[in-house]
Amino acid sequence: MLELVSRRRSLAALAALGAGPALAQVRIDIAGVGGTRIPVGIVDFRDESRSPQPIAAIVRADLERSGQFRSVDAPAGLSETSSPVWADWRARQADALAAGSVTRLADGRLDIRFKLWDVVKGTELVGEAQAVHPDDARLAAHRIADTIYEKLTGERGVFATRMAYVTKAGPRFSLVVADADGEGAKVALTSPEPIISPAWAPNGRELAYVSFESRKATVRIQDVQTGQRRVLADFKGTNSAPAWSPDGQRLVLSLSREGGTQLFVINRDGSGLRRLTQSNAIDTEARFSPDGSKIYFVSDRGGGPQIYRMPAGGGTAERVTFSGNYNISPAISPDGRTLAYITRMNGAFRLTVMDLGSGQSQQISDGNDDERPAFAPNGKLIVYASRAGGKEVLMTTTLDGKIKTPLLVTLVEVREPTWGPFTR
Repeated sequence: MLELVSRRRSLAALAALGAGPALAQVRIDIAGVGGTRIPVGIVDFRDESRSPQPIAAIVRADLERSGQFRSVDAPAGLSETSSPVWADWRARQADALAAGSVTRLADGRLDIRFKLWDVVKGTELVGEAQAVHPDDARLAAHRIADTIYEKLTGERGVFATRMAYVTKAGPRFSLVVADADGEGAKVALTSPEPIISPAWAPNGRELAYVSFESRKATVRIQDVQTGQRRVLADFKGTNSAPAWSPDGQRLVLSLSREGGTQLFVINRDGSGLRRLTQSNAIDTEARFSPDGSKIYFVSDRGGGPQIYRMPAGGGTAERVTFSGNYNISPAISPDGRTLAYITRMNGAFRLTVMDLGSGQSQQISDGNDDERPAFAPNGKLIVYASRAGGKEVLMTTTLDGKIKTPLLVTLVEVREPTWGPFTR
């Protein structure tokens, strides 16, 4: 029986995976030419030096990384109390303008305020204030970027969300939780044994993942705030590839407890284990559809690894991918319309997206070692792991592949990203 190989390792040989704390600075490096992007000026915030984080620079980077905006040169001198000279900003060809200030309060918190203006109409769009602990200054900047994004696009921003990924530094593996730009990384778990397949619960407070600390693959659930952990699946054989149902009450797993690797569903408390697939193949990497009605998964039942779809309660599976003989790692967009996956073409592993309505697919990366795509909760970006300059890196890309941003990590390997839900 053919083993399903994910990039440079076998899904059956899960212990070969891993990666280490990504604490290096992230550099924005946008490649490609996107479509029409909104020109916006983000002025350095007045007294921004009182913040431990460069508020305006974080906002600019967030907006540029989304692929929806381009920065306009914005000289200092404005704050949220200013009255912009519209002719000057129109001459700079800005459609929108944001400025703000930072004040340190008596209790040590930071009062961070900003306003967003429509330069074309010469009107104020929104004004907000946050009083935050200095440790939360970066989160405050991401929230400002989210407000600007939503006000100018009509869609919710994802900059205040979080990612989780696995790193490897020397012999040590770490489960890391970071901001959506890769910064603010905090290590949730370290182990001398591999940690793989992290998956966010819909509540944004828990991660399910596979741990080898007991010298075999077991599925565990961890509260990322308290660090409290519990074993969900420690059955005979391999326990792997957890994925949450949209309501957070169940998980689908790949288990070999009855022989071959098959899909099972289990309640979040460990009860109600039930087998879903009955094939002689390897069935793995399952994902629920956003409405919970279907499960997408990878199987070699047709001879090579392809992506299939079946009812969430089990039943007849239908093949979804037909282009190429090797397609793995499905991810479904929040609106259920787009499938992202990894395809192998001429020995290269590349990120591909498919319109599930038409069945049309398109490779959107030009790398050779892409893996594990995951959608942002608004469906506008995809994060995936890749290799650049001999290093493992995280990348974000727009769905058309025109705006790519490497989240560069210099000294450690980084893999298996998963994008968290809207929570903060």
